[in-house]
Amino acid sequence: MFFNGTDKRYNQFSAYLKNKFGAKVYKITLDAGFSCPNRDGTISTGGCIFCDDGGSFSQAHSNMLSIEEQVNIGAQTLKNRFKAQKFMSYFQAYSNTYKPVGELETIYKSALKHPDVVGLSIGTRPDCVDEAKLDLIADISRDYYTWLEYGLQSIHDKTLKKINRGHDYDCFLRAYNNTKERGINVCTHVIFGLWETKDEILETAEELARLKVDGVKIHMLCALQGTKLARLYEAGEIDFMNEDDYVNLVCDFLELLPAETTIHRLAGNGLKKNLIAPRWLGAKLDCLNKIDRELQKRNSYQGKNTLQTDINVK
Repeated sequence: MFFNGTDKRYNQFSAYLKNKFGAKVYKITLDAGFSCPNRDGTISTGGCIFCDDGGSFSQAHSNMLSIEEQVNIGAQTLKNRFKAQKFMSYFQAYSNTYKPVGELETIYKSALKHPDVVGLSIGTRPDCVDEAKLDLIADISRDYYTWLEYGLQSIHDKTLKKINRGHDYDCFLRAYNNTKERGINVCTHVIFGLWETKDEILETAEELARLKVDGVKIHMLCALQGTKLARLYEAGEIDFMNEDDYVNLVCDFLELLPAETTIHRLAGNGLKKNLIAPRWLGAKLDCLNKIDRELQKRNSYQGKNTLQTDINVK
């Protein structure tokens, strides 16, 4: 059972975009100098235990450049390297709705001025949106392919408390429902390895299936330099999931998600130079290949075990 005319047994977002727009769509990662209420003392101090100084920022941009300059440079670089034709502007680092709505409007619209930008993706926290901000994003989504990416990590409040997340699952549900009411696409981030049982992790998959989320990003918990998690690891207080267990769990998780849910990430966390553990996470392609082989070995695919029945696999 394959998706989007590929040999993938899951609904890979990049392939989905290529089918939708007729060409591969590349993300341009942008830095608008956002902060986070879980780091600046508004909610708590120290932030999430896994977050480094880059705020999950995977590319090297300077917020000394304007958003338009970052988009133009990013687009030209991708055109030169990959002959790219279409792009999405991606606000990734920290909480990218954590400014007054008037400032957000200026920032977002600056990211959409390039003629080859077809969409916008905004990474944020569920406690950093309100009615006015969602209305703004909904207005943009009428003309551009737009996503809100919410860091959930787990549906279990005990886990959210342990990682110092600063919000509970009900907060996510309120944000999710308010976002979906406006017709905005939602991608939900989850993390494996948060000291949960396999059943607890798969309960998150079942809940996301019930909600019919548009997209999912799966991350593996990892220790990056300068984080509280790294200090705990170096003190011998924690350990991390091995690669084989991760691969099997990813496949179990995919089997529970509806086939319509696009999969935005299955492996790869942080910059290799900042990665302390687990070291296997630095070989992203190897991990993805192992996931493909495990699904093939099982003769399985995304949605095989979902509790929903309205699956339409292409």
